[in-house]
Amino acid sequence: MKKIKNPILRGFYPDPSILRVGSDYYLATSTFEWFPGVTLLHSRDLENWETIEPPLSDDSVLDLRGIDTSCGIWAPNLSYSNGIYYLLYTIVYTDRSRFKDTHNFLITASDIHGPWSKPVYLNCSGFDPSLFHDDDGKMWLVNMTIDQRAYRKRFGGVVLQEYSHEKRGLTGPVYKVFEGTQLGKTEGPNLYKHNGFYYLLCAEGGTEFGHCCTVARSKTIFGPYEVHPQNPILSSKGAENYPIQRAGHGSLVETEDHRWLMFHLCSRPLDGYSILGRETAVQNIEWTNDGWFYIPGAENKLPLTEFKVPDLPVFSVQDPPVREDFDGPKLPRAFLTLRESAQSCGISLTERKGYVRIRGGNSLCSKYRQGLLARRLQSLHCTIGTSVEFTPRSFHHMAGLVCYYNYDNYHYAKISYDETAGKSVSITSVDNRTVTETEPVPVPEDGPVYLRAAIDGAALQFSYSVDGEQYQKLGPVLNMRVLSDEHVDGNGFTGAMVGICCQDLRGDGVFSDFDWFDYQQADS
Repeated sequence: MKKIKNPILRGFYPDPSILRVGSDYYLATSTFEWFPGVTLLHSRDLENWETIEPPLSDDSVLDLRGIDTSCGIWAPNLSYSNGIYYLLYTIVYTDRSRFKDTHNFLITASDIHGPWSKPVYLNCSGFDPSLFHDDDGKMWLVNMTIDQRAYRKRFGGVVLQEYSHEKRGLTGPVYKVFEGTQLGKTEGPNLYKHNGFYYLLCAEGGTEFGHCCTVARSKTIFGPYEVHPQNPILSSKGAENYPIQRAGHGSLVETEDHRWLMFHLCSRPLDGYSILGRETAVQNIEWTNDGWFYIPGAENKLPLTEFKVPDLPVFSVQDPPVREDFDGPKLPRAFLTLRESAQSCGISLTERKGYVRIRGGNSLCSKYRQGLLARRLQSLHCTIGTSVEFTPRSFHHMAGLVCYYNYDNYHYAKISYDETAGKSVSITSVDNRTVTETEPVPVPEDGPVYLRAAIDGAALQFSYSVDGEQYQKLGPVLNMRVLSDEHVDGNGFTGAMVGICCQDLRGDGVFSDFDWFDYQQADS
């Protein structure tokens, strides 16, 4: 047996849904306001994962313009039956006070690489939908429900409704099958059948530090469901110094040799701040004679820092280069944009060969047309850099390197224009809407400017260069905790991103050309 270290996916990879088809494993994770929608990954050895074609990459099938931060696509669910892949997902349009507008959709494909069908609208009674394929051929939509009434439990339990593939829609009555346990905030329901029992695996306790996985079972799909005698079966609650926190939102898979694994989200906070966001980890599962399953070796139900798998052939995945030169015909799949496709955001690889051109968009505080291209931060010990050619004519024109959480929280090393300093570099930091800026430092009018971000734990230091060799520190050491789930006002469900961007707040048609983007981490 081989031991694999957790988490297997580092950085912003939350809400994992795992599927095995033959010897291939496929994993789907949430993307929220980031585009393309739903990240799909593939592996054959459960250790090395490659990002494959995104299922929602067309603006015509996914419109997230105006979506609030940490809304958008939540908790995708992958399943497979009779040669068809099914992918369910929620688009959260609103998450205010007790109200959530959560529209659930389904797309299908005969090949995991696509093409995928146009979305089928299912319902909007709650979020975290999954699709259960029963032995008799019936398919059941499973989702939690939201109760907006102030005098009732907001997380209203788990419901089932039959899905008709022929009609491409739901049919028949809605059955409420589970109220949840006393831990509350019942969500992320996945239904499985094993040895004559139906098992509901749920997330409970909220996705903060009280998060957990709970289990219930029934002899019939409609219940009643009895809860696991040792619920929760997985949680980091109360173990403040344990390296893996916020464990919950599980998804089961049976391996080819009939072992069982549970994929789940987690975080590795620094001083209580999950800067990297929620990540994906895996636990071994063991079925016992009482008909329940457990995590073997888990002390006090804590997630283990490694799991075991058979010695499978190594699945070869090409590591992304430290330097992305933007010489290819397509953007690498590691890069994401906000709420719209790269093309709609004014990002092009063809306007200037060997560069990515970003046309000035709205401010970084906007929910519409941002000229921002970013990737996940996956280590708290790394260096990020870029070379940018930009000719600002006004303080309304900006371009540069950004460490970004959401429109209210970011650190931005930018090139702009100042009436006194002329073309110059400075830093804009936004901390829960409070804006601070450093004094502009003049740079030459012509030629590229090189920008660098060095991250060491919670410390961020920007620097700049005019020759690509000698770098000067830019501004003070900044706090990366600002870019964490726990720090932001309101919902924080994503994770820190690093990227390049351009703004044109006067509508002059300015653009910036980025020659390369470096991302080098010392560890993970």
